[in-house]
Amino acid sequence: MSGVVFPTGFSLKSLQRSHPRSAFDCGQSDVNDWLRTKALQNQEKRLSSTKVLLDRDGDIAGFYTLATGQVDFGDLPSALARKLPRRALPVAILAWLGVSTVQQGQKLGDLLLAQALRDCHEAGLTFAFVAVILDCVDDRAKAFYQRWDFAELPGSTYRLFLSSQTLSAMMTPR
Repeated sequence: MSGVVFPTGFSLKSLQRSHPRSAFDCGQSDVNDWLRTKALQNQEKRLSSTKVLLDRDGDIAGFYTLATGQVDFGDLPSALARKLPRRALPVAILAWLGVSTVQQGQKLGDLLLAQALRDCHEAGLTFAFVAVILDCVDDRAKAFYQRWDFAELPGSTYRLFLSSQTLSAMMTPR
């Protein structure tokens, strides 16, 4: 996967207080609420990092939030955990991703996910992790992420993972 190119006039920025968060609506109340009321506070506390995609008018077309975390060795599929130490393991977390209802259908979700994964990969060159983990809000979101090779964690229907090896392979030019 090479560099991500957003449509002309769109720009990706770190979330700032001046961004029009209250106007954002992706059709999912939990996702809207996160961006409107929690994302900036969590970013200021250095618990997560949110990037917003601004359209030509300065409105938020979409966003994603990344964080770090841990997953228990026993929660990983055996093929991934086989050679890893039996303890809590570091992971990158794709905590939130949303696209405005006004902008849906333009593949912005794919572009935002590609950029989020690129950010994870680049961070992983300095701070290692075994996988990217995310929780899906519904079946539609799950199908979206599975198109990107995310797979279910054992016993968790809506918690998906992408191994760091798969992520690295995605980032290697062919």
